[in-house]
Amino acid sequence: MAQVGETLTDRQKYDFKRALEEVRNLKGRGTELISVYVPPGKQISDVANYLRGEYSQSSNIKSSSTRKNVQGAIQSILARLKYFKEPPANGLVFFVGETAWVGDQTKMVQYVLEPPEPITSFLYRCDSEFYLEPLTDMLLEKKSYGLIVVDRSEATLGLLNGKRITVIRNIQSQVPSKHRMGGQSALRFERLIEIAANEFYKKISDTATEAFVNRLDGLVGILVGGPGATKNYFVDQGYLHHELQKKVLDTFDTGYTDEYGLKELVERAKDKLTDLDLMREKKLITRLLEEIRKADGGLATYGEGQVRAAIQMGAASTVLLSEALRKKRYTLECPSCGWKDRVTADRQPDQGRCPSCGAVTTVDDGIDLIDDFFDISEQMGTKVELISEDSEEGEMLMKAFGGIAALLRYHIGG
Repeated sequence: MAQVGETLTDRQKYDFKRALEEVRNLKGRGTELISVYVPPGKQISDVANYLRGEYSQSSNIKSSSTRKNVQGAIQSILARLKYFKEPPANGLVFFVGETAWVGDQTKMVQYVLEPPEPITSFLYRCDSEFYLEPLTDMLLEKKSYGLIVVDRSEATLGLLNGKRITVIRNIQSQVPSKHRMGGQSALRFERLIEIAANEFYKKISDTATEAFVNRLDGLVGILVGGPGATKNYFVDQGYLHHELQKKVLDTFDTGYTDEYGLKELVERAKDKLTDLDLMREKKLITRLLEEIRKADGGLATYGEGQVRAAIQMGAASTVLLSEALRKKRYTLECPSCGWKDRVTADRQPDQGRCPSCGAVTTVDDGIDLIDDFFDISEQMGTKVELISEDSEEGEMLMKAFGGIAALLRYHIGG
């Protein structure tokens, strides 16, 4: 259980994110899905009394099926509240109700979540979908870097949040080229160029002010890049808002000033961003590729079976998993002879016949594949790194290696 102010582990963040993803996809047939937010410090008895009041009010619901489902959900939450003497450090959130299932069927779902940040106020809501907005905001990366790439022909502004680069705006300049039209004196033409450049820089500054000033609390710094001396002139002449000027970390040479230039800027600034998740991912995937390219396969392996084997023999030092993985690990068991098997699948497998005695096997609800890898890795002292599906590195890991790879302590051959 996370304490107040404690940073969540990668696994806790992942599990919380996946739970919200599942809850977001659930819909009710009517206004019968109940969301309850309990802040830390709230008396459990007060919450229970409130819910009993809602139970009484629900008897006025005209639809008998909706009334039954709402009352069933409230009873379920009341039963679960008995396990708590007081809310955890960050509070509690309940999502309970009958959701639409196959055909005309419904399915009762019950989620009890401890949020990564404190709940600020008590909330009860009954609707056709669960209320997620307060929790969704908690997953947003709070720290960010402003990005500006500029030369005299164009500028692009962006934002680096965690592992994602977002383009804010591309600005094309109206600065004349150095080629002078006939009939204009050299001095007059140069003056026109400088006037146009000055207006262009002001436009970049205004755009940066709009984009970054309201983010100052979470803005770690601003990186400025571009070819030639324009970027340095833009910074040195103080075009940026004075609050943003203080945030400029450094300038960097880039060959481009478009969206690709933003990616190039982040790569050039990697020494300034050593603690950033994106930089860590780049280093890990770069090392993975370097090892795989070696003639003997190097100190790396990939694929679910190969990585499992490497973990179990103690050879894996770091397991790399794509957050885009959407599979579970299911256990099949024979109730007659005790035969067991485990399979990985996108959905729960159908019951089959035991290969030993022919009896019908049972299938459990499964465990998330990433959680399963965390479990077996922890037993062997192996580190697990989650690679974002939003980054280029995450996309490569998923497409080229099935989302599962490992860096090894020693060569395991074959």
